[in-house]
Amino acid sequence: MPAPQSPKPGISTMTTKLPALKEWVAQVAELTQPDSIHWCNGGSAEYHRLIAEMIEGGTLSALNENGYPNCYLHLSDPNDVARVEHLTFVCTPDEEDAGPNNNWMRPDEAHAKMDALFEGAMRGRTMYVIPYCMGPIDSPYSRCGVEITDSPYVVINMEMMTRMGDAALERIEREGTFVKGLHSIGDLDPERRFIVHFPEELSIQSFGSGYGGNALLGKKCHALRIASHQARSEGWLAEHMLLMGIESPDGDTHYIACAFPSACGKTNLAMLIPPHSLPGWKIWTLGDDIAWLHLDEDGVLRAVNPESGYFGVVPGTNEKTNKNAFDMIHHNTIFTNVARTADNKPWWEGKKIGEPAYDWQGREYDSANGPAAHPNSRFTVAATNNPIYSKLTDAPEGVPISAIVFGGRRAELAPLVFEAKDWNHGVFVGASVASETTAAMVGDVGVVRRDPMAMKPFCGYNFGDYWAHWLSFTERTDKLPKIFHVNWFRQDEDGKFIWPGFGENLRVLRWIIDRVEGRAHGRETPIGFLPDAADIDTTELDIDDATMRKLTTINPLSWSQEMTAIGEYLETFGDRVPEALWEEQRRIKEELDAVEWPR
Repeated sequence: MPAPQSPKPGISTMTTKLPALKEWVAQVAELTQPDSIHWCNGGSAEYHRLIAEMIEGGTLSALNENGYPNCYLHLSDPNDVARVEHLTFVCTPDEEDAGPNNNWMRPDEAHAKMDALFEGAMRGRTMYVIPYCMGPIDSPYSRCGVEITDSPYVVINMEMMTRMGDAALERIEREGTFVKGLHSIGDLDPERRFIVHFPEELSIQSFGSGYGGNALLGKKCHALRIASHQARSEGWLAEHMLLMGIESPDGDTHYIACAFPSACGKTNLAMLIPPHSLPGWKIWTLGDDIAWLHLDEDGVLRAVNPESGYFGVVPGTNEKTNKNAFDMIHHNTIFTNVARTADNKPWWEGKKIGEPAYDWQGREYDSANGPAAHPNSRFTVAATNNPIYSKLTDAPEGVPISAIVFGGRRAELAPLVFEAKDWNHGVFVGASVASETTAAMVGDVGVVRRDPMAMKPFCGYNFGDYWAHWLSFTERTDKLPKIFHVNWFRQDEDGKFIWPGFGENLRVLRWIIDRVEGRAHGRETPIGFLPDAADIDTTELDIDDATMRKLTTINPLSWSQEMTAIGEYLETFGDRVPEALWEEQRRIKEELDAVEWPR
């Protein structure tokens, strides 16, 4: 990047006391040549001014105030509607440090490529400087960043998704460190679209996309890819996990962190509504997507949600599937790529209310053109909109984690729930997480995709080193939480789900909590501790004993084959795989092959 020069006429002077930040902003301005610079303060007046400017410019439209007050619709370019994992790179000097789980590019090559793209890219535009904090503003577990962008859409979304503005800038100036994020929508040419990460520089550059996951750099780019690198060097974990509190009728609350691949119900679980048959239970949402986990001075694993909002997929959301999410997006929400009804209300497949009049490209709705709302259409909303928002989301000390839960979508193999035998075994369970593809995904149906810890698209370094980092926690504390695995997606011979899911998943969470408390029975098997059929409360459920036995037993032959497949997957990471994981793989397979376990 060129050395900074004198500010161009008409460009505002820098508004920071931190020389490193002032210099970087000047460098970016010299490279990108914006018409003006705006330092974002995160205030309400700023937000509403940008909303008004975007409406006037035609990039945002107001929705019906009757039913959707202060809600707006943004329509993306049709070629810019999702993350572009194949154009997302981790740039380290040694390719092995990025690992086979990442696309790699040499840092010098990446800088040259991106500098060429950014040169003059902001001419005719305003350059926005967004100081933000990921996590509670006063928490020692939080980390800060600055995103520079030419997109007002990014600014208003970052205002919801992060602690953005003056308070974050004050912390950055006090600490003197921050993650650098540079973004431009460019010309939206898919051939000129790249998202590159420089972990050792704590920097991100994104060009050619306005889509949330590619443009809101505080989210996956910072909070997972860069943060996972920070976490490894600083001794904590940055994870693709929901955070929820489960309060019993007695008033005791346990906090759990859950990691699931896409299409496995993470947001629905985070906002679960207890069934009427389980009175007195309460659920509190702390986060639906990302968790940062630290050991406190007593050796207890505590977690904060680095985000302050939700950027969720909206199709399929209705009063039955996720009432809390459905209710919270009726006000103060930004919708992206949904359809509209004739009376200008947002509409999406699965809403169950209304009919589309205009599709996500602004055309009159015609089913021949495909879905009315884009399948990856989104809502952005402040976390405080959630009816079961936990005030502890803002607690600087975070919350103590009682259990870590992994899960995937398996039609036959995985039981409803099982508990890992110890931390090392739990890390192996997380490292071997897999889901079967569905008809909604590109490619063949039923193909098993490995997604360790649900971090395949998001881990900023070699998975082998990442697993070693997880394993290292046993050397630092003896108070680690128990680790579990769940599978809500078992099917019968006709392809129908045999577990009801949704709010009824609380029944499984109760067993997990009871295991944490030492109250529940667990049957030891080679893959871990399983409940007996009677250990899961099925009061008022339309489910017979035979089905429950099916949900709580394993097929030893199928699991032996699974261990072989996991071994083949681990081999792709070569000598970076910790020996402890190989020990778990061999142990489980030997036990499965030696014991004729009940089917």
